[in-house]
Amino acid sequence: MNHGNKVNKLSRKKAHRSALLSNLASQLITHKRIVTTLAKAKALRTYVEPLISKTKKTENKETIMNQHRVVFSHLQDKAAVKELFTVVGPKVVSRPGGYTRILKLGIRPGDNAEKAMIELVDFNEIYGKGVEKAAEPAKKTRRGRAPKKAAEEAAAPAEQPTAQAEEATPETTQETPAE
Repeated sequence: MNHGNKVNKLSRKKAHRSALLSNLASQLITHKRIVTTLAKAKALRTYVEPLISKTKKTENKETIMNQHRVVFSHLQDKAAVKELFTVVGPKVVSRPGGYTRILKLGIRPGDNAEKAMIELVDFNEIYGKGVEKAAEPAKKTRRGRAPKKAAEEAAAPAEQPTAQAEEATPETTQETPAE
């Protein structure tokens, strides 16, 4: 029976599985998104997110050096470790977790395997920044009236164009009798 085992073995022995996840993780860090099967993407998420969270421990120089060694022992790729600590780490420092996103892409025609794209969340401009800006103006109160500050700000710009329009109308009426 397979009770209590939550690790997906991916039909591989331990050494082959760890090498696969190490290579997938280094490619994910380097390219910011990769396409693979859904099972590998889910296994990769549990492998790479603790490594990304190790980049946030920056109390002193010894801690940073130790985290570099720990991450390198998992990835075995100097370029990926450098990219992780210099580019990815500073960008995810404010995020409490959930550094990756998995999007299903359908099935592969040859063997019907489910394909998925796994990507780093903070490096996707389509989902990350546009959704937040679009969500802010949609806030409404339950009673349907605007808060006082927002109402005052909305009223102040509305008064200025009407004052300019009133000034413009007498000028046009003065010009017509002069002709």
